[in-house]
Amino acid sequence: MAYPLNDLAELYGNQGKYAETEPLYQRALCIREQSLSLEHFLTQTVRKNYPMLLQAMGRNEQAQRLEELS
Repeated sequence: MAYPLNDLAELYGNQGKYAETEPLYQRALCIREQSLSLEHFLTQTVRKNYPMLLQAMGRNEQAQRLEELS
């Protein structure tokens, strides 16, 4: 389930649909953290994509905090 959520989030993000994008990244991240691990490369993929969205939304402090967890 996390694969299509992350892919759809990327698509929406590229289209500038930020309000629709953030919940998808949040859900994909939650699924991957619970089913894999924090260190797993697939979890880290979402942990890199989500901060880029936050930066695009002007939420740089949140993006920085999330990047520090990666």
